Amino acid sequence: MRDVLVAGGGPGGLHTALRLARDGYDVEVLEEHSAAGTPAHCTGVLAAEAYDEFDLPREAILNTLRTARFCPPSGRAIEYTTPALEVLVVDRPVFDRILHDRARQAGVTVTFGTKVTAVDIGPGDVIVHAGDRTAKRARAVVLACGASYGLQQRLNLGRPPVFLQSGQIELPVANPRPVEVHFGRTIAPKGFGWVVPVHRDSGTFARVGIMCSRRSAAFLNRFLERVAEPWGLGATPGAVRYKLLPLSPIRQTFSDRVLAVGDAAGLVKATTGGGIYYAIVSADAAADVLSTALRNNSLGANFLQRYETEWRRRLGAELRAQHALRTLAHWLTDTDIEALFELARTDGVMPLVHRFARFNHHRDLILSLFKHPPARRVLFRHLLANRLALSAQ
Repeated sequence: MRDVLVAGGGPGGLHTALRLARDGYDVEVLEEHSAAGTPAHCTGVLAAEAYDEFDLPREAILNTLRTARFCPPSGRAIEYTTPALEVLVVDRPVFDRILHDRARQAGVTVTFGTKVTAVDIGPGDVIVHAGDRTAKRARAVVLACGASYGLQQRLNLGRPPVFLQSGQIELPVANPRPVEVHFGRTIAPKGFGWVVPVHRDSGTFARVGIMCSRRSAAFLNRFLERVAEPWGLGATPGAVRYKLLPLSPIRQTFSDRVLAVGDAAGLVKATTGGGIYYAIVSADAAADVLSTALRNNSLGANFLQRYETEWRRRLGAELRAQHALRTLAHWLTDTDIEALFELARTDGVMPLVHRFARFNHHRDLILSLFKHPPARRVLFRHLLANRLALSAQ
């Protein structure tokens, strides 16, 4: 019987396994795909500070980003350059392979081609089922299986109440530009589109993607047409990757002998859908709590709830601010978006951006916008109108 089985071999699962193995525990990772880092769904954009905080693999860095162009529906972009290096673009397959190699070197067993299909909790162990015939026993299990919630629902942990759709493809480009973020209901309803330059030894590429509330394939195709000429997009080298983006946590991220981390817990940035950093932060908290629980043989929910307390301590204030902005942005029309961009050009919003904008930490900027009277009027008017309409019924 293992000490811990980890369902999922992405950054969250591998970081949890590595930390526990270094503490002397017997850990096995069960990964449904045939190799680490495939298929690569995410944009692969990380804050530079995360590398220092968690000693992440620098060999996977492809290029840096300093300047971003934010584009409203009209296309009248606002450009912003960070005062210091904040953002890195990584090769996700390489990133995950290095995390996998580190975990194996620490003693973790990684089994590929093994999808966890069920988890049975007993009084003294957990039985993890993979396929029809494979059953493995452990003292505890960590769910790190990405944005898939069948296991969580069967374990009465719930599923995220808020999702968006997303799609992304990497294409060669002839005219590389700064990273672009495009807003508008006609571009990406309730979300945004992005173009991220990627510099490889084989040439210059761009990751073009969309997150939206519906019809992600149709909106991605339309967005590709919008950016094709200015970027000089080349022929399609590979398939579009579509996935669901959870934008809020599951009801409970712990149970008897069970913890959930990263996307599997619904822990992503509600503003951008970014998940790597929150996956590693939550994995770090899970390893801290689970290591103590294993040592003391205190694997019940009463003890493991400390994990949820810990990730909420680290991420809770950020998530609350992000969800507040996400709720307000849900109602914004293209006219509202243009009005916010006009405020950024003329009425003191850009100084707030320069003062408070941080890639991994959005709360201070969000709160400063809520306190800025003209921005507050645009952001809150639909919420106020809806409440007045409800009170009149």
